[in-house]
Amino acid sequence: MNMNRIFLFLILGTIAVFASGTIDGEIVKQPLNVSAIIMFVIFVSGTLGITYWAAKRTKSAKDFYTAGGGITGFQNGMAIAGDYMSAASFLGISGLVYLKGYDGLIYSIGFLVGWPIILFMIAEPLRNLGKYTFADVASYRLRQTPIRSLAAAGSIATVILYLIAQMVGAGKLIQLLFGLEYEIAVVLVGVLMILYVTFGGMLATTWVQIIKAFLLLSGATFMAIAVMANFDFDFSALFAKAVEMKNTESLDIMSPGGLVSDPVSAISLAVALMFGTAGLPHILMRFFTVSDAKEARKSVFFATGFIGYFYILTFIIGFGAIVMVFQNPQYLDLAKQAISGGSPILGGKNMAAIHLSHAVGGDFFLGFISAVAFATILAVVSGLTLAGASAISHDLYASVFKKGKADGMAEMKVSRIATIALGIIAIFMGIAFEQQNIAFVVGLAFAIAASANFPILFLSMYWSKLTTRGAVVGGSLGLATAVALVVLGPIVWVQILGNAEAIFPYKYPALFSVTVSFVSIWFFSITDGSHDAVAEREAFEAQYVRSQTGIGAEGASEH
Repeated sequence: MNMNRIFLFLILGTIAVFASGTIDGEIVKQPLNVSAIIMFVIFVSGTLGITYWAAKRTKSAKDFYTAGGGITGFQNGMAIAGDYMSAASFLGISGLVYLKGYDGLIYSIGFLVGWPIILFMIAEPLRNLGKYTFADVASYRLRQTPIRSLAAAGSIATVILYLIAQMVGAGKLIQLLFGLEYEIAVVLVGVLMILYVTFGGMLATTWVQIIKAFLLLSGATFMAIAVMANFDFDFSALFAKAVEMKNTESLDIMSPGGLVSDPVSAISLAVALMFGTAGLPHILMRFFTVSDAKEARKSVFFATGFIGYFYILTFIIGFGAIVMVFQNPQYLDLAKQAISGGSPILGGKNMAAIHLSHAVGGDFFLGFISAVAFATILAVVSGLTLAGASAISHDLYASVFKKGKADGMAEMKVSRIATIALGIIAIFMGIAFEQQNIAFVVGLAFAIAASANFPILFLSMYWSKLTTRGAVVGGSLGLATAVALVVLGPIVWVQILGNAEAIFPYKYPALFSVTVSFVSIWFFSITDGSHDAVAEREAFEAQYVRSQTGIGAEGASEH
């Protein structure tokens, strides 16, 4: 009863903060969208209700981390899609297409191509070998303390960097659309995130992601159909009109080269998006919520379908924004237009999809899409926070500090404390990074996931000669290389630190950092002749049999 009372108090407090922020928003220049405010309150109230329902069913560590393993393959596929289709995907990719045309497809395809790797090589062995986090798999036959420490460090770094980008995006979006102060918007997202994860665990997070995925796919589908209806569903007519409108900028939007101009950058970006996706802790964690490896495989199948369909829609939405928003005075920042002579879109290029929603559906649909964008951010930050909290409580506290002897209730308590701590960090970092270029933050998150997480996970499942020394040294070098090259690259070294020329010439370091990681893991493993290394190699065969058959896996006895 005490927890229920606390939870109800927090729900009322959160809605009160939301309501008071809405009133304060009258001092901001942007007009309030009443439809959006109403849909915001409906979504927040509904998801808090789900969290209250989930809190009463979250009684064990397994319930908290994996929703008791009772999520079906279809539900998990929808939740994975909801977790993966972030604000960067919805607003960012459609904004890139709006800005650069054809080259926006690079990110759409890049984010998608990691999924076949997950489907055919990772999902099933991961579910058979692990319990709560991907560190369970990486440390299966290796020494627990160093491997889990490294895996937790990679997970926490990825989660915090990704959280910063999402929090800044949330603040900017709500500031523009609803008249809330930036700081209030960031605090609101942080408080809701803490509530979802602390009380509802994976069950609440899963259903928030499922609802968000359904709303996002529905809204994007309507926008795409509305755009195509204006051209009798003729794609060539849409593209021809977009090219005609963009001719004023002397930009060939149907040709490549606008974003990535050299082969090294193109390959490096592809490596980051492909292997980074397969190393994201909040995505990998979702495969433990299903009952067995068969359902894990189904999850990826459905998720890939939903995500692929969504990225097709973002391409139509981006070109639709060129036709219906570009050069339309209603959606342009006229003050900047007068100064620059160009046509900057109100709120920046990432608002292209938001303005298109108004162009095709008026204020009501703008309110719906705005609420969906908010739901998108909440779902992603909830998944990220749960993954970060799990790394702290399960990998560090229970497995490293307590040597596997912590009881489930103590582990859950640590996880909830970690959730609150991560939420506070995300709020402060989101406020601190308000005026910073956050492009490098997202790039660094994917680079770390690709360089530190993916190589260790992949090789632990498929390479018999992997040793603890190789994994720790190689993973650490990959992590350090990714961070160093981002700092020395054009975005941080030139744009943020103000130096004249970058020491490392490429924006995307993954090609180099992933290579360093794999080569180092290989070299330091094959040269390891220690007694532990011999035992670790001999244990591979038993691990491989379990990874492929599921014999002895968590929940296998039930099937």
